Amino acid sequence: MTPVLLALAAGAVVGLALGALGGGGSVLAVPALIYLLGFSPAAATTASLVIVVLTSATALYGHARDGRVRWRAGLAFAAAGAVPALLGGTLAARIPDALLTAAFAVLAAVVATRMLRAGRPGPAIGERPLRPRRAAGVGAGLGAVTGVLGVGGGFLAVPALVTGVGLRMRVAVGTSLLVITVNSLTALTARADTTADLDWSLVAPFAAAAMLAAWDGRRLATRTSADTLQRAFAMALLAVSAFMLAEAAL
Repeated sequence: MTPVLLALAAGAVVGLALGALGGGGSVLAVPALIYLLGFSPAAATTASLVIVVLTSATALYGHARDGRVRWRAGLAFAAAGAVPALLGGTLAARIPDALLTAAFAVLAAVVATRMLRAGRPGPAIGERPLRPRRAAGVGAGLGAVTGVLGVGGGFLAVPALVTGVGLRMRVAVGTSLLVITVNSLTALTARADTTADLDWSLVAPFAAAAMLAAWDGRRLATRTSADTLQRAFAMALLAVSAFMLAEAAL
């Protein structure tokens, strides 16, 4: 399979994950860019941010049109993560590739384990008032993770929006896309000088396929239980993490 076809296939998977789960696409994008397309870890995290900004913004539009975005809650999370995302993006350029890869693999394993252990979220009766301190703390953590590892943080934002704000699962998915878009765009700003070195002949088809697949992911989310989607994604993520840790150990 040619690199362009690999980029298209990987982009479709990333888009489906973002559209259906409101996060997780970037956790798949980075290893795909490294192991399928030959990007360095630093370049892969920058390229991932480009792809995630475009894809999450596309998915956000669809969810907003369906009334599944709570703008106040999402912007509060994103605002708290702006400075950490900028600092993390600057710090990432100084981290050795091997350490960056290992850190990403560990994060993927932690996320997968958390998703497998989590019970199926019950429906919220009503949305509780936003807790500013909780939103600031979680938002800052999401921003830092986004900046350093090139992930949008939706896999953390969704449970926080469900448990901390009281959003229904599908609304939390839509709102998390707002957080991902703002966080990723902020982190990308800190890496703007590195985007010129990316292989755009691969990044462009990857992003295009992800944007198209995000629409299918949104439709998939309405037809499949959140529990089924979450467990399938977690198993795939565990496999990716194991592979990355094995590669890093060699």
